[in-house]
Amino acid sequence: MFDWFKRKKTEAETKAPETVPAPEPAASPTAETPALDVPAPEPVAPVVEAVVPQPERVVEAEPLAPVALDFRAEPEPPPAPEPVVVPESPAEPVPVVEPVPVAEQSTAPAIQAAPEAEAPKKGWLARLRDGLSKSTARLTDGITSIFTKRKLDEDTLEELEELLIQADLGPTMAAKVTAELARTRFGKEVTPDEVKASLAAEMVKVLGPIAKPLAIDPAHKPHVVLVVGVNGTGKTTTIGKYAKEFREQGRTVWLAAGDTFRAAAVSQLKIWGERTGAPVVAKDTGADAAGLAYEALERAKAAGADVLLIDTAGRLQNKAGLMEELRKIVRVIKKLDPTAPHTTLLTLDATTGQNAHSQVEIFRDMVQVNGLILTKLDGSARGGVLVSLADKFGLPVHAIGVGEGVDDLRPFDADAFARSLLGMKQGG
Repeated sequence: MFDWFKRKKTEAETKAPETVPAPEPAASPTAETPALDVPAPEPVAPVVEAVVPQPERVVEAEPLAPVALDFRAEPEPPPAPEPVVVPESPAEPVPVVEPVPVAEQSTAPAIQAAPEAEAPKKGWLARLRDGLSKSTARLTDGITSIFTKRKLDEDTLEELEELLIQADLGPTMAAKVTAELARTRFGKEVTPDEVKASLAAEMVKVLGPIAKPLAIDPAHKPHVVLVVGVNGTGKTTTIGKYAKEFREQGRTVWLAAGDTFRAAAVSQLKIWGERTGAPVVAKDTGADAAGLAYEALERAKAAGADVLLIDTAGRLQNKAGLMEELRKIVRVIKKLDPTAPHTTLLTLDATTGQNAHSQVEIFRDMVQVNGLILTKLDGSARGGVLVSLADKFGLPVHAIGVGEGVDDLRPFDADAFARSLLGMKQGG
């Protein structure tokens, strides 16, 4: 027993030093403590420094920051990820166009008002004056420059004669005008207006007898009109305009697309046929024009038509082979009607000037032209050529054209033409 107690005591003594040494360095006032005290506070200081950044982190995580973020979330892009879905529906740009109709509705009244603001269409005389403006300027400017404060003497008469010839009125007409002025006003002061009035009067004397609208003879069923001319003088357009005019008069009209060399001419004539309700006889490009004319007359006679308008290919007057084809057309249609064609119209381009004289001579001798149509007066400074043509050939001038419009081909009026050509008021 004593031995057991003693052994326990011994074990207690041996264990005591193991626990004591640990607290001893902290509380024992030995000489070694100063060395321990110096390092001890040094590690404590860094620990305090390490704690200092912690409040900074706390500041960053303050509840105010999230509150501000929540506040911005409504207008700011953070919720913008939702609009990112926009590309998924490409239809969203279309809704943007929806307000456009509203703008269109607001401008609609202006669009409706536009037609009201349009200028009224000019009458025939106004279009005639406008169309002849180039020719008018050429004549009137020259007359004004010659007769401004000058007496009518030999020099002024010569200048006037040269001016009239240059304006394509022709030497004969120029001589007539100057001779009449010399007889009545020689040695006296003459104003430009007096010269214009004298010139207009002489023009009407020449043009009056040949101003004859195209007349349809009801005794012929149909009345055959053959239209000829060189390339680009407006034959097909002239036929279309006459078809419209005759249809408005209540006549039955047939058209023959005899220009078998140009597919465009056939198509153009078919369009006129659709517009006017006139049947069109046509064949493939390159077909025999004389055979087509024969068939067209045959069918028009069977239908009891009032008018048959025959288009022909444009050809130069100096090409004998092409001109012979025209003779063939005439010979062929005479087999059905010996009196046909009842009218042979020659279309002339006013811009060709004096070259129109040679065209009239050749076509007249080849196919017995008995009527003239003068086109494109609106693009020419040579409107006076009509006067020289009338003076030289005396052929009826049925109509003149001053534009491409359907109403720009009208029956020829000598007085209106003369006054318009000289820039004078109508009826004055």
